[in-house]
Amino acid sequence: MNADIDRLKLPAETVLILGAGLAGLFLALRLAPRPSLVLASSPPGEAASSAWAQGGVAAALSKDDTPDEHLADTIAAGDGLVDAAAARALCEDGPALVRYLAELGAPFDRDAEGEFILNLEAAHSRARVARVGGDQAGAAIIATVSEAARAQGSIEFMFGWRAVSLIQREDGRAGGVLCADRSGRALALEANETAMALGGVGGLFAVTTNPTGARGDAVAMGARIGATVADPEFVQFHPTAIDVGVDPAPLATEALRGAGAVLIDRHGERLLPDDLAPRDLVARAVHVASQSERGAFLDARAAVGDAFPQAFPTVYATCVKAGLDPRSAPIPVAPAAHYHMGGVATDKDGRTSVPGLWAFGECASTGAHGANRLASNSLLEALVTPARAAERLRELDPPAYAPAGVPEAPQRPQAEALVSLRAAMARHAGVARDAAGLTTLIEELERLAKAYGPFNAALSARFIATGALLREESRGAHARSDFPAKSEPAQHSFLRLDRDGDIVAAPAPHFPPSAVTPTRAI
Repeated sequence: MNADIDRLKLPAETVLILGAGLAGLFLALRLAPRPSLVLASSPPGEAASSAWAQGGVAAALSKDDTPDEHLADTIAAGDGLVDAAAARALCEDGPALVRYLAELGAPFDRDAEGEFILNLEAAHSRARVARVGGDQAGAAIIATVSEAARAQGSIEFMFGWRAVSLIQREDGRAGGVLCADRSGRALALEANETAMALGGVGGLFAVTTNPTGARGDAVAMGARIGATVADPEFVQFHPTAIDVGVDPAPLATEALRGAGAVLIDRHGERLLPDDLAPRDLVARAVHVASQSERGAFLDARAAVGDAFPQAFPTVYATCVKAGLDPRSAPIPVAPAAHYHMGGVATDKDGRTSVPGLWAFGECASTGAHGANRLASNSLLEALVTPARAAERLRELDPPAYAPAGVPEAPQRPQAEALVSLRAAMARHAGVARDAAGLTTLIEELERLAKAYGPFNAALSARFIATGALLREESRGAHARSDFPAKSEPAQHSFLRLDRDGDIVAAPAPHFPPSAVTPTRAI
């Protein structure tokens, strides 16, 4: 334990929120007037995956749509592993929360009658994705929620601090976080309730549409204090990252295919009969083509054409910057690590298996997405689960503080270690996997941890690789060339870290109440 690190004990009722993406900010906003402290390495929008989301937020907003239909599509896309209760909460709570965002000022596209203009995206049975400016939803929603959160007197912010390790009390309860600023100064923040909203794992792969800092820190931090990790092997690869050698890879939103764009090879032949099939199927087709002489391209010339600059300004600007004109030429595309369906196991209200620890957004796994997330359900989950958690937290009196030590900080990864890790993950845990590659990957990750110290990225990557090796089937986003069929019945993966630092199978998690007895709103 580090006895000489500066320590700050937050007021007993203050909720500590790690991350300033949509899930973290929305939790803080919905918690008000209960006080919260949002800690993040960057201000909202600068390094949050949610700010980069182009398509929008899915919800049953039209008169001819229902939450039950949205639920049916979500379950179908999840390929046998969707937790029905979590998915139902997502689909039933969603419409009211999207309308709440609109009331806050989110500038959703509307028609002449004031109704939401809704996009059709992959595996949806009808158009239900509320958009902003064609492909600017994430940035606009984050800006709206950030402005509302900053106006709340109950929310404080600490930017420029990176969460490193969770603090655990002697009674087993989560007790806050050890964080560090850019100079390396360390600070232990003690809190009664700690909420992780730290994003996904795309930065563990050489090609990703996520901020490269999204390296699964929440998975590693949670596992180190005993949290169960669920389904880490399920990493969704977006089929249409723009293949121009940029890191992170810019995205060609799925709404382009919803508008009629098609996937073709360099000879003009279609890659798929259905360009709006579930993402795992489309990603595999694009992967096969892009690894061959055929190549893979998204052709929007007929579907969008000259309207491109107005209809999809973000994608158009990206293409122009790369020397492409999508009005007159197809866009080269390749799959890229995009979204993590796995993560720290939680219930539908965000509780983890460790008392006092919550997780939200992409770093959590409620089971709502199953083995393959339905398009644009990600921003929706970043609204629904935090809103549900805020209701619970407002009802809970804070427990008494218990003694807690401060953990030794894991190593901060050196640049060369991350380059090696990302290349190894892309090579062996990408769109197609097999036992030999995954075994080699685990050995490489263990070697990196020994050479550079036990850094968070190496541990979170090892959870993905171990889950992928143990799942001897192909399901959803997880494809094993040596086990191409599905196993029945469909089963979740639950993993934990044992005392020796090994990743082992765990029973289904139990989610304890977050605090003592619910008595009154704070």
